[in-house]
Amino acid sequence: MQDMFRFADAYGPAKIIHIYRPKLGLKAILVVDNVAAGPSIGGVRMAPDVSVEECFRLARAMTWKNAAAGLPHGGGKSVIFADPHMDEAAKENLIRAFAVAIGEVTDYIAGPDMGTNEQCMGWVRDEIGRAVGLPAVIGGIPLDEIGATGFGVAAATEVAAPFAGVQLDGARVVVQGFGAVGTHSARFLAEKGAILVAASDSRGTVSDPDGLDIEALIALKQSGGHLTDFCAGEKGDTDAVLDVPCDIWIPAARPDVVRADNVGRLNCKLVPQGANIPFTKEAESILHERGVVVIPDFVANAGGVICASVEYHGGNERSAFDVIDIRIRNNTRLVMEEMRDDAITPRAAALNLARRRVEAAMTTRRWG
Repeated sequence: MQDMFRFADAYGPAKIIHIYRPKLGLKAILVVDNVAAGPSIGGVRMAPDVSVEECFRLARAMTWKNAAAGLPHGGGKSVIFADPHMDEAAKENLIRAFAVAIGEVTDYIAGPDMGTNEQCMGWVRDEIGRAVGLPAVIGGIPLDEIGATGFGVAAATEVAAPFAGVQLDGARVVVQGFGAVGTHSARFLAEKGAILVAASDSRGTVSDPDGLDIEALIALKQSGGHLTDFCAGEKGDTDAVLDVPCDIWIPAARPDVVRADNVGRLNCKLVPQGANIPFTKEAESILHERGVVVIPDFVANAGGVICASVEYHGGNERSAFDVIDIRIRNNTRLVMEEMRDDAITPRAAALNLARRRVEAAMTTRRWG
């Protein structure tokens, strides 16, 4: 209950649930934030070092993301305290136990996130009958496999580029976190003429001012390798990705990777946030004062949840890409124009958009 009071405001959270099943080794948190527009959709994150605060912040980001995207869903998030690289059988047992624990929380629909994937969501649906981001073999749209979030990041980047003084053809791109979101963001931007000059993963950074072979990097990662194993380019530690000069810097990993103490290391013009809450508020403010355009996470990376919603309501892969393209481009343009016209930060403009839509949905509900 103290958690509820600590985070509570006019928008939520509706509930915070702590789950502990010691015999099963399950420790988890579920936050259902605002469900005025409909049942919440939010990913299941698996990591050993999560917290109630991080879970709430991610759930609130999902509230804004779903609202900004105009989806009939609210925001939620769940975190499981565990190593995502555990034995597959043990992971399946843990995911299934988690699914059973949230079975009666019908205003939350689970989806994949860091540390979980389409197969995990298949286990969840098998236990409780609801999940999104399912494997294609059971009728799902595998959003990580097709790159739904990265596709949306690229669309947002293309719209925002003129507002940041960036020409996309020939633009130098850096990706922090070369996973599902980062790889597809790089790939879709390369199709528009951009050049990947650096990327990082949990082991380190690889960079080359003349450009990196994206497909070769993806193949390396898919084979179980790390970027520092790549046959070309200069190698550095994980934080070295902050120091590579570029036009577009894409955070696609954990929260709060850029803060007031390291934001000065960034040398870029445009930041489409592929990860959720990757920058602190202070870091975003500093970048705005420097003239760097930051596309907020819940606008730039909404492709995944839009795809999940399309799947949940019976759509297919082609319709998902169409909806992602239309909605993210439109919302990015609205945010950029309000930023410019009202001389406010992109996040302030994006929050204005999302809050208007959440508040409109809240007026239709009997109870707040």
